[in-house]
Parts: sequence; C-alpha cells; structure tokens
Amino acid sequence: MKHFFSTICLALVFLVSVPAMAQQTARVLNLEDAQRISDAAEARARQDNWNVVIAVLDAGGHLIALRRMDGTQIGSVDVAMQKASTAVKFKRPTKVFEDGVKSGNVHILSLGIAAVEGGLPIRDGDQVIGSIGVSGVTSAQDGIIAAAGLEAF
Repeated sequence: MKHFFSTICLALVFLVSVPAMAQQTARVLNLEDAQRISDAAEARARQDNWNVVIAVLDAGGHLIALRRMDGTQIGSVDVAMQKASTAVKFKRPTKVFEDGVKSGNVHILSLGIAAVEGGLPIRDGDQVIGSIGVSGVTSAQDGIIAAAGLEAF
C-alpha cells in the first residue's frame, strides 16, 4: 500500500509539472537591453542630425529608459512615451493607427492612443516584451530611428 501511494504521488507530481515545463517563458526586457536599443536609436538619429527623445518600456508599459537628446523640445518626452505605450498595449506599430486615421477611421482616436508613427513593440518570438517610442522629428523619421533601435535588439 505504501508503494502504491508513493507511485500515485509521483504520477500526480509528473502530471502537474509536465504542463508547467511545456510553458514557454518570454524573455524579460532589462536595463542593458533598453540601453542597447537606445544607443542604436540615438546613433541613427545622429547620422542625420536629428534631435529626438527615445523611450523604452517593459511589457507592463513601465519606463525602463528615457533619453532626451540635447536640443529636443520637451513636448517630445510625453509623445515618445505615448507612442511606446500605444505600441506595447496594442502589440502593434503606431503607424498602423496613423494609417487608419489617414484612411478616415478617426474613431480609433477615442482609444486614447498615439496615432503617429514612431512607436514599435519589442518582441521575443510571439510575445511582446516591451516597446520603443521616438519623437522629435517627422513621424516617418521617428519611425526610422525606432526601427534602428529595434534592430539592435
């Protein structure tokens, strides 16, 4: 009976742990990642003498890194963070929303989003683990800089 009970307990432990082991855990975006992303984005901005703000958020939408290049207007701090927040919350580039508004779908503005290019989700496989938002030049230029930052990841 003791052996039977031990076997049943062992089988239960196995059955409970197999699904847990099968679950994939997403990588967590850390400060080192955020700095590498910010460094690459800033380097791209400097190529064309563009002054921008670069915001990197984690999967929960919390700020990990914020970089404001000299000469960038202070309003771009909020805009970069809004772009990054939109990208992480909706798991898509902010350009998708910009294009939607341009095509007449203005109702999406009621979502409280930044419908301007320059925000990109950061992915690990299928999981969104953070985002980058850039503001300071045109939205297309912000998008170029954000993409360069993402490439470094």
